Amino acid sequence: MKKDLKPIDMSSVKTYPLQERINKVSVSDFAILPDLETDLTPFLASLPKILKGQDFTELVDNIVTAHQRKKAVIVMMGGHIIKCGLTPLLIALVERGIITGFAFNGASSIHDFEIALIGETSEDVSEYLKTGQFGMWEETGKLMNNAIQEAADTGGGMGEALGKKLIEIDALYNDYSLLAAGIQHNIPITVHVAIGTDIIHQHPSTNGAAIGEASFTDFRLLTQLVTELEDGGVVLNLGSAVILPEVFLKALTIARNLGHTVSHFTAADFDMLQQYRSVENVVKRPTEMGGKGYTFTGHHELMIPLLVQSVLSRL
Repeated sequence: MKKDLKPIDMSSVKTYPLQERINKVSVSDFAILPDLETDLTPFLASLPKILKGQDFTELVDNIVTAHQRKKAVIVMMGGHIIKCGLTPLLIALVERGIITGFAFNGASSIHDFEIALIGETSEDVSEYLKTGQFGMWEETGKLMNNAIQEAADTGGGMGEALGKKLIEIDALYNDYSLLAAGIQHNIPITVHVAIGTDIIHQHPSTNGAAIGEASFTDFRLLTQLVTELEDGGVVLNLGSAVILPEVFLKALTIARNLGHTVSHFTAADFDMLQQYRSVENVVKRPTEMGGKGYTFTGHHELMIPLLVQSVLSRL
């Protein structure tokens, strides 16, 4: 390393009011849960019992059975799920006790937090990058970094701290937030980040040590959740190509290392194209000792509503 090379001083980084930002996504465009009398059971029965037709109905059955047997149903998700307006559907599964835990990457936590704050998210990266404003939004960085610091100071996890912060400030759109729903329904939400990948890491309020501490606590919490997958649990990976498949593989390794079998469970990956890590680290390798893995390729804004409504129809 060059002798005169020093880390840049971020204390003078400028931030801007979140309300001034132009966003691409609004809660006014979010998915709406259909009438509960909308029954897809006949539709599912009409699907061919071949390839993905059979796989999809099997997955729906496995989720329903896991819920009925009070087994773990863990949803890992990337930020695109929130940007596609799908949180109301996932909240419906939380309210019915079907999902028992979530794992977010950093983007998921940010988009969810902003939705709760202003009912909008997803800035125009190209435009704001030109002026050095990309990601430099005061409320997002300040509130989230403050919550993360509180988590590190108290030994808590990042997901819980962010949810509590939204409840504490009574964010206007908390009804659309999974982080808030996690607190309200006592469902663990863990957040797993890589330093430098998220916009809140650009802010002068960022404390790298606090981020590491809070996210590491969440890693340990997720590992405890993973131990509950044995004998009928389900893990779904919705659109995370790198971070969460890698985190899941390590959590599963620790669980087995500590004597938990964690073999007979269902794993499924939903994404717009199949990625190496999500297929290998969620679907294939973890189920080699038992259970079954599935992959489904398609747009989230179509596939996730189909999955949610199919599960609700079976129940």
